[in-house]
Amino acid sequence: MTVFAHGLGGGIADTRPLGSGVPGSKIFIQLRGHGRSAAPPGEWSYADLAADLAAVADFHRADQALGISLGAGALCRLLVDRPDRFRRLVFFLPAVLDTPRTGPSHARLTALLDAIGSGDRDRLAEVIFLEVPAALRATVAARAFVRERADRLLRDGLGAGLAGLTGRVAVPDATALAAVTAPALVIAAAGDELHPVPVAERLASLLPHAQLHVYDQPGVLWTARADLRERISAFLGAPD
Repeated sequence: MTVFAHGLGGGIADTRPLGSGVPGSKIFIQLRGHGRSAAPPGEWSYADLAADLAAVADFHRADQALGISLGAGALCRLLVDRPDRFRRLVFFLPAVLDTPRTGPSHARLTALLDAIGSGDRDRLAEVIFLEVPAALRATVAARAFVRERADRLLRDGLGAGLAGLTGRVAVPDATALAAVTAPALVIAAAGDELHPVPVAERLASLLPHAQLHVYDQPGVLWTARADLRERISAFLGAPD
C-alpha cells in the first residue's frame, strides 16, 4: 500500500497521475485545509501535517509513501519521529527542509496564497500559469488546467492555517533524516523556482539510501510525464 500526499494548493487530482503505474493498493490523502478536509483553527506546523499523514498511513497500513512539495515536507517531518515507518519513499519536488523559503520560492508561494485570498480569478490564473512551461501556455490543455485549478481553489479555498507555513521549516534539524532506513527516490527539476534543486540535493545527501534524479527543465508533469510515472512506478514496485 502506498500513500500519496500533494503539494500546497493541490489535491488528489495532482497526485493520482503519479500513482497510476504503481503496483498494489494506493491511498490519496487530501491534506488539512484543502478541498473538503477539515481546517482546524489556529496556525499549523509541518508536525501537524505529519500527524495527519501518519494517521492515514497507519489506518490503511501503508508501507510506502510519496510526497509532493508540501507533502514531501510533511513526510520528512514524519520520518524525523519514525525513521523506520516506511519500506520505500519518494520525494517529488521537495521545497523546504530546515531552512525557511527565501527569494523566488517564498515570493511565488506568497503570490499564490494572496491571489486565492483576493478572490480575483484573473490574478489567480496568472499565478497558476507560471506552473506551465512557457512554450505550452497557449495550448488548450494548459488553459484547461489553469481554469480547472483556479475554479477549484476559488470554490474550496484554503485553510487560513496554511499561510503561516510559507515561513516555517519542515524539520527542526534535517540531519535527523540520516536515521531513515528505507530506500528513497528524490526528484527535482532544474529551473523550478518553487522547488530549488539544492533542497533536493541536500535531502538526497542526508538520506542513507537515496538516489537523486534531476530533470533538466521545470514543469515535469508537462514535459516528461511518461518518464516520471515510469521512474516512480519502477522504484516503488522494485523488490526489497
